[in-house]
Amino acid sequence: MSEVDAAADILMEVSLDDPVPSDVAPSESTLVTIGATVPTGFEFTAAAEVEEKLGCRCKISKDRGKIYFQINMDGLAQVHRLRSVDNLFVIVQEFSDFPFKESKEAALEDFKELASKLPWEKALKTWELNNNLKKKKKKRRPDKERKQQVVPSVTDRTDKIENDKETVAPSTAQEESSSLDQQEVDSPEGLAEDLSPEVSPEDDGGEDSANTETGKVLKFRVTCNRAGDKHSFTSNDAARDFGGAVQEHFQWKADMTNFDVEVLLNISYNEMLVGIALTEESLHRRNITHFGPTTLRSTLAYGMLRLCDLEPGDVIVDPMCGTGAIPIEGVNEWPACFFVAGDNNRNAVNRTASNISSLLKRQQSSESYTQGLPIDAAQWDISRLSLRTGSVDVIITDMPFGKRIGSKKKNWDLYPACLLEMSRVCRVGTGRAVLLTHDRKCFIKALARVGHLWRKMHTVWVNIGGLHAGVYLLKRTTLDLADSSSERLEENHPLSPESPAKEE
Repeated sequence: MSEVDAAADILMEVSLDDPVPSDVAPSESTLVTIGATVPTGFEFTAAAEVEEKLGCRCKISKDRGKIYFQINMDGLAQVHRLRSVDNLFVIVQEFSDFPFKESKEAALEDFKELASKLPWEKALKTWELNNNLKKKKKKRRPDKERKQQVVPSVTDRTDKIENDKETVAPSTAQEESSSLDQQEVDSPEGLAEDLSPEVSPEDDGGEDSANTETGKVLKFRVTCNRAGDKHSFTSNDAARDFGGAVQEHFQWKADMTNFDVEVLLNISYNEMLVGIALTEESLHRRNITHFGPTTLRSTLAYGMLRLCDLEPGDVIVDPMCGTGAIPIEGVNEWPACFFVAGDNNRNAVNRTASNISSLLKRQQSSESYTQGLPIDAAQWDISRLSLRTGSVDVIITDMPFGKRIGSKKKNWDLYPACLLEMSRVCRVGTGRAVLLTHDRKCFIKALARVGHLWRKMHTVWVNIGGLHAGVYLLKRTTLDLADSSSERLEENHPLSPESPAKEE
């Protein structure tokens, strides 16, 4: 009986009210909802990465280009390591059906009253913890110092398709020009320039959080992104009045450029979201140090790579690499594969080699031993690749759009030659190709001509700098190029810009 009594004493000490260990289930007080902007069309790819690396489920926004997920505050560092997201923000509160008033004065009055009713505490605490993790934007040097050291210009193709985006301070009304697109509203990429870690709001999230230990008052601005034409107010009006209420509530100082906190007000039809930005600069600005005229975003390159289902030992080739954004992004995430970058332009090959060298130097500086990278660069002609037949597992590339590089007239000869040569070097039956292009008419016609060699599996529509482009996933058929009869090739009429192309 003594053993039974001892066991009973142990059970009596166990209480159902005891807190659950943090490694078993995170507390509700430490869970925060994070929002992220992603390349339009790759929302499901980004959600799959979040579930794979963070172990949490994602909600894909109806407003294209955004995802939301809940994490523990301790996992903020892992969020910044995601490869498919551009900008991050913590959600203060989300309204699925906000009652916007028909009268402009009444609607703006609701914005003024909203600031003091929002639960700011958890979001501000997340912003404070995030200060030491985020990528800081480099400060601009004075003119004298910039003359001594020349900084390379960035001509990256960015995705800025917005319905109505305006950023204002509470005391000023300032509009930013942007292009219209009913399908996508992206968050801004330009965030705070100088954010010191010692600026930390208090836990109560009220007016006392305006002052830090050093007595410094936080600077802020409100950025409003609005989609929909049935609102009685403009983004300018909403940001101005809501920003004035935020300033009155926290006693912060409004500053349009050197701000510490950026409050986001995202309005999409009858939905509204209030958040605080967690990134100063878009996370896609990584890897590339030498830019070209059409440098692909790293987040978009990652999304294209995930479509390939890469396996260890695969040989991946980018025959029109430009600055090497795709293979460089791939070698970071899939080091067990081998990547080959090539281009017919000598300057492009040199830029790719410089970017590979920069990546190698960063790895060597962060590790105690010298480690090579499974990547190489070469100069070649796309119609005569210096590769053996059937030696490549995956071909992935950003094809010329015919705008900044080449012309649409040249694409009618270039595209069919590319697909024919790609079918030669790809493995029969298992080879894959992921091709990005804006010239859909020419691509569909060229694909129809070599339909016995390539089969289209999937298409992802993306927005690149205002251009509606397609990412095509192709699979190599089992037909050998040498076995294709001349009769089969004669059935396909030669390409010409005048011939109509029917797109599936």
